[in-house]
Amino acid sequence: MNTRITQLFNIRYPLIQAGMVWASGWKLASAVSNAGGLGIIGAGSMYPDVLRDHIRKCKAATSLPFAVNVPLLYADLDQHIQIIIEEKVPIVFTSAGNPATWTSHFKSNGIKVVHVVSSSKFALKSEAAGCDAVVAEGFEAGGHNGREETTTMVLIPAVVSAVRIPVIAAGGIATGRQMLAAMVLGAEGVQIGTRFVASEEASSHILFKQAVVEAAEGSTQLSLKKLTPVRLLKNSFFKKVQEAEENGADKETLAQLLGRARAKKGMCEGDMEEGELEIGQVSALVKEILPAGVIVENVMKEFEAALQDPVKFI
Repeated sequence: MNTRITQLFNIRYPLIQAGMVWASGWKLASAVSNAGGLGIIGAGSMYPDVLRDHIRKCKAATSLPFAVNVPLLYADLDQHIQIIIEEKVPIVFTSAGNPATWTSHFKSNGIKVVHVVSSSKFALKSEAAGCDAVVAEGFEAGGHNGREETTTMVLIPAVVSAVRIPVIAAGGIATGRQMLAAMVLGAEGVQIGTRFVASEEASSHILFKQAVVEAAEGSTQLSLKKLTPVRLLKNSFFKKVQEAEENGADKETLAQLLGRARAKKGMCEGDMEEGELEIGQVSALVKEILPAGVIVENVMKEFEAALQDPVKFI
């Protein structure tokens, strides 16, 4: 396949693995890159020395391009950025912050920059900041999300119409048919997160992977909108948050309930009741844990089959 995204990243398929906290380490990123997509190391759950180690191990495991995702609101940001530059990471995906703050610095060091957005407004800001592409992430996505609750089906054509740079679709995409739908809407690539959580190489806890496979329609919901909107798998912690919100809890009360390391407790340590379990709606379509390379192969085979005869395939 040849799109502006495959050209920009020098990859075989316009398929990007999302840089998810507690899931996207060097094993997953290198496996996806070796399979023809773009693997991403998720720096959001890593201390600086851990990030450097993952980058070096990823380099040793693949000779193909990979990226690092950097949430701009996290601690140790300056150190993360310096390590990315020192280690000559070719591509950076930024999120959860103002793209104008760091994009020019990355680009002056020869790094391609993509910013994750949830609206046309922020897509335009990303383009103005000099980003090479944007990820337009719809309401269906797992993890931190936009307050506007704009679905992928609406967001993608809106962003494509607003900017000239390439658009990568994200949110609710786990299959080749969904990938084709996103590209019919104007996207030139897709970013897939939830499907790769249920991969053998994902660093997330096996109990979390199994919970993703067992999820059904309605098993997730956007929560904590007063604090930082995040889509969660429903469990005991989620119910506590929901009860607090229904009782009119303010931002400070919700922050206290969330506490520290809640996501680590769930997704990394495997506490399925009191942990924060960030996952997308499309978990309802994920039925088994597979090697990341097989996931890439399956998505692309289904994409090609649907492209040849979309009506018959459906």
